[in-house]
This record gives sequence, structure tokens and C-alpha cells, in this order.
Amino acid sequence: MIVRSDDDGARPAERERATAALKHRDFRLLWAGQFVSTVGTQMQIVALGWQIYLLTGSPLNLGILGLLRAFPTITFALIGGTFADARDRRRLLLITQALLALFSLGLAIATGTGRASVGLIYVVTVLTATVDVFDDPARQALIPNLVPRHRLAQAITLNIVSSNIAAVAGPALGGLAIASFGLTTTYAIDAVSFGAVILALLAMRERPGVPLGAQGGIDAVLEGLRFVRENPVILSLMVLDFLATLFGASLVLLPIFASEILKVGADGLGLLYAAPAAGAVVGGLVLSALPVSRRPGRMVILSVACYGVAVAIFGAAPSFRVALLALAASGAADTVSMTFRHTIRQLATPDPLRGRIAAVHTVFAGGGPELGNFEAGLTAKLFGTQPAVIAGGVACILIAAGVAAASPRIRDYRVDEPEFRTADPGS
Repeated sequence: MIVRSDDDGARPAERERATAALKHRDFRLLWAGQFVSTVGTQMQIVALGWQIYLLTGSPLNLGILGLLRAFPTITFALIGGTFADARDRRRLLLITQALLALFSLGLAIATGTGRASVGLIYVVTVLTATVDVFDDPARQALIPNLVPRHRLAQAITLNIVSSNIAAVAGPALGGLAIASFGLTTTYAIDAVSFGAVILALLAMRERPGVPLGAQGGIDAVLEGLRFVRENPVILSLMVLDFLATLFGASLVLLPIFASEILKVGADGLGLLYAAPAAGAVVGGLVLSALPVSRRPGRMVILSVACYGVAVAIFGAAPSFRVALLALAASGAADTVSMTFRHTIRQLATPDPLRGRIAAVHTVFAGGGPELGNFEAGLTAKLFGTQPAVIAGGVACILIAAGVAAASPRIRDYRVDEPEFRTADPGS
């Protein structure tokens, strides 16, 4: 059973900018450390792909790299989330960040000594993805412990903005580092970047312990799944996210647009790939400069609909310029949707369950795009590339309208609404 928690210490939501969250020292430290570390991780991803291609010259081997990253995420996500809810999250992050740094250092040493191989890179990739399964839910669940409830939305906005900026800057810096200093140095830079998070964790004044009511084992996993099933807001958000990414996937078809439809070649293809990321950065910066909406549910529905419109316009784009603008708009809309989805999820989830709910969200968020790439390819083969993308955009609009009609709890959700929690077994 789900009951409403009124004892959450919340005060009425203020119309503050996202930067208000930086007033809190511990959050500020972790936020800055995460940005540095994420840039390093993005540099490593570029280096891994480049090294695999140098060693094999095979696109298939690059695809295997992505598959190896996805497998631990989907398979062990709930275990990692349960672990994050049953342990001191700060101490858990110290361990995971140290392990990730060691993996990157190992790649640097192996590459520098000429001992790097495809097998070694694959093993390190699996190990890194497995540790990330424990790191990510712990990191997400720690944030609400570092800021008051009325500034959680601002903190989440800043986190997403910094992640988007890192996703753009990291690959560019990775390519520059590889060209200027080589793969060994690039891996070493990534290893050092994890130190920023470790130092931030060590410098924290607040030391949140194990969440009250934490438990482990299969009962804890089932409790997390039961909470999602019984909470209409959380469940509807995850279904909306999954369906929108399933039907709105279009990036996998960009090579066809570049070569056959827009006829812009490899240079144009690079710009097409960069456009959503650039739009995401702009959208995030605008969000961070504006007061946070008190009704994030409406913003989620509106942004998913706008995402669908942008995808449909891209599918029908008569020129390269229109295609770029549409893709940038899709990236901006996706950032707005992601920001407010995360805000609602964190606000509506009690602290003892945050790690597990973050893990469930990872499964939905990770599965949608991967299945969406397959769906887009299949639909394009059956009906043509442009009709497939246009249909996907229209589907997103219809899905947003359907959720708005079927789930008024999302539409009317307010940031100052008390969280939910599962009732005690004896209640």
C-alpha cells in the first residue's frame, strides 16, 4: 500500500533559478567534481572506440563495445539500486570512483607498454559498466541529502545541464587529447578526473548514513518494483519515457539522411549528430537561468509533445538547415523533459527507495532507445526512412496527449507536493 508522507520538512516551493542550489556547499563540491569526472569519462569513451578501430578496423567490434556496456546496466541495475539503498551512499561512491579510476589507469599502463588488446578493452568495459551500475543510483540518491527539498528541482536541473555540457565538451577534448598526446595520456587524464569526485566526497561536511528502513535481498528489490507499480506518477513517467524514446528514435538513421536525402556527406553527418547535443546544452542553460516551474508534470508532457513535433519536422526537412534546427530543437525538448522527469521522480520517492527507483528508471531509459533504434531501422526498411521518422514524431505527440488524458496526477503534480512512501508491513 502507498501512503502519503506529510513529515517531509518541505516548505512552499520558491520561484528560484537553478543556481540557487549552489548555495549549498556539499552539493556545490559534488556538482563540480561530477562535471570534471564526466568530461574525463566522455574522453575515455572516444579513446576506447578509436583504439578498438585501430586494433581491428571493424565496425562490428565497435558495436560489441556498446553491447558490452549495455548488458550489465540492464542485467544488474536493480541489484545496484538495492545496494545503494542499503549502504552509506557516500562511502559506496568513494569505493566505486576509486575502482573506476583504477580501471582507467590500467588502460593507460597497458596502452603505454604496448600490452593493450581487444580482449583487455572488452574486459575493462564490462567491469566499468558493472561498477557504474552501483555508482549511478548511489550518486542520484545522494543528491537529495545535500540540498533541502524545496531546492531539489534546482539541483537536478544543474546536474543535467552540466552532464549535457560535458557530453559535448568531453568528446571534443578527447579527440584533441588523442591527436596531441596519444591514447595513454587520454586514459591517464580520465583516471585523474575521478579524483575530483573523491576529493569532493572527502570534503563533505554532511555525512548521510544508511537510509532509515533500509533492507537488502530479494525483498528489497520487490519493494522497489512494488513502489513503482503502486505509484501512478512514477509509473506513468517511466512508461512515457520508454515509449517516447522507443518511437522517437531517429539518430540511428542519420547516415541515410546525410548520404541519400540531404546529400551532405560525412561532414554534414557530423553536424547532424552534434545538433541534438548543442540544442540540449542551450535548453539546459535556458532552464538554469529561469525560475523552476512549480508544475513539472505539465512541462514533461509539453516537452515530449514538442520533441515529437521536432522529430517529425526533421523527418520532413526540405533542407539541411531545417534538419539541423529540428534536431537541435529535439535535443532542447529532451533536456527539458529529462530535467522535470528526474525532478518528479526524486521528489515523489522516499529516501530509503531512491537507489532502487533510480535503477528501475535506468532500465526503462536504457531499454527504450536501444529498442527504438531497432524499431526505426525496421520501420524505415518497410515504409521508407522519412515516413518512419515522421511517424515516430507523430507517435510521440499522441503518446504525450494520451498520458495527459489518462494520468491527471502527472498533469497536476506540484513540486511542493509531499512525497509518497510504502507503508510499514504492520500498518
